[in-house]
Amino acid sequence: MGGDALSEAVLILNQNYEPLNVCGVRRALLLVLGQKAQPLELGSGEYHSVSQNFPIPSVIRLLYMVKRPLFTRRLSRREVFWRDQFSCQYCGRQTRELTLDHVVPRVLNGPHTWDNVVAACVPCNHRKAGRTPAQANMRLLREPMPPRANPYYHLMHRSLPDEWSMYLPWRAQPRHRVENGFVALAEA
Repeated sequence: MGGDALSEAVLILNQNYEPLNVCGVRRALLLVLGQKAQPLELGSGEYHSVSQNFPIPSVIRLLYMVKRPLFTRRLSRREVFWRDQFSCQYCGRQTRELTLDHVVPRVLNGPHTWDNVVAACVPCNHRKAGRTPAQANMRLLREPMPPRANPYYHLMHRSLPDEWSMYLPWRAQPRHRVENGFVALAEA
């Protein structure tokens, strides 16, 4: 096995199958061999040691429960643009060419906080300038607020292998369907 396979990503699930984190193959193999995790899905290839070959896992499940705190997201340009769905909060135009705008400008002692920063297109930001929206005769489409805590956020904006889908709540296929007002098992 070459060095490439060791750098592949492995999904780590908590004991209750909740997605926890992503690690490299080396760390995943250490958890499995140390009997702290079990492999659920296998990736491609094998790791060859001197005396044994080990299949490379793609998804592992911890054999014990890990309590993980919910992390608040850091205030940054990228996070504000994701929160505002890459659209100007004054005119609604969707674009990748956005600026940050302080609703109450910094020159008027506006704080650099989630509820005072929005995404704005360049023309709207120039039009508003160093004024409040009311002073500039502009209206916010949505009130800015901190994004809700999401335990899966660190997984959502990255490329994920298809074999992980059944373990990720936002990508899992529904196992039930509604028929005539009743829930029925979906056929595989």
